[in-house]
Amino acid sequence: MNNISQVTVLGFFLLTGCSWLGIEDNSNDYLLSPETQVLVVPEQLSSARLGQLYSIPTVSGDISAVSAAEVPRPQPISVNAFEQLVKIQRIDDKRWILINNKPSELWPRVRNILNRNGIGSVKVDGSAGVIETTWLSYNSDPDSVHRFRLSITPGVQLNSTEISVLHQLKSIDSEVDENWPTSSNLDTKEQDMVSFIANQLVAQPDYASVSLLAQDIGGESKVEIIDPEVADPYILVNLSFDRAWASINYSAARGGFTVIDQDTKQGLLLVNYSDDMVDQESSGISRWFTSAEKDNVLVANYRILVKQVESSVEIRIVSIDGDSLTKDQALKLLYIVRSNMS
Repeated sequence: MNNISQVTVLGFFLLTGCSWLGIEDNSNDYLLSPETQVLVVPEQLSSARLGQLYSIPTVSGDISAVSAAEVPRPQPISVNAFEQLVKIQRIDDKRWILINNKPSELWPRVRNILNRNGIGSVKVDGSAGVIETTWLSYNSDPDSVHRFRLSITPGVQLNSTEISVLHQLKSIDSEVDENWPTSSNLDTKEQDMVSFIANQLVAQPDYASVSLLAQDIGGESKVEIIDPEVADPYILVNLSFDRAWASINYSAARGGFTVIDQDTKQGLLLVNYSDDMVDQESSGISRWFTSAEKDNVLVANYRILVKQVESSVEIRIVSIDGDSLTKDQALKLLYIVRSNMS
């Protein structure tokens, strides 16, 4: 009997719904609304404004499709979206922090890290993405003082930020040098500050502040796709050739691409691209190839051309014979390459 009572009470709660909680249910009130008279515009007034706001024009003649349209498959998700959130990267003597957040989100986080640890700033330039610290002293080096310049710029990777550090050293008794060196005076101090900032960012992953006053921190994106009207599309990279080459090599092994051969001096990558490989990477089954599938030899079907043009680098994709692709095909492949650059 007790079980029956419990079921009955529960059923009562469910049936009464919001009304039992003290909230009036008005969902069926429209059924009780009385009928009203049609609005009549007086004769001395014009009713032109009561017409259709978005009128559909009349189309004369027969409508026929000029050509069959092919719905393009969606772009694959960048593999970088699933990688480590904060990491330190290095090429030759260049070192920087890469983090999968926009500069407008990183700017207040970095400033908060410096303030929280008692590191003062003498210059803060949001448009340039630059923070210069005060002169700092170390117990291990009482005869010298040190300062750091942090540069926060958009990363090569989509929706990412790169943070680089420049270190300067001077004797505690010498005059202040306003000019920054082209490279850090002490690589160890630069490395220490880079590791410190990176560790602080990892320890504070849920910091949810955004700089609304500096949405363009650090300048424009380093990478963009250019689509001229009368020429083949290409990727424009505002970096050195070595950095662009390393980035395109990283991307050319992802997103359905496989590097078959390469020539750094000529700026040439021979690659194989397959939509099937994209599906395998997306589903995670590429790790479970059979031995027979592993024995299949991939043949290059595209060329990726990397060329230095003044202070920038241009990246194009052509057929294996060097011929231009259709614009749709070229843009499709360029967007995949660009999405995985890092």
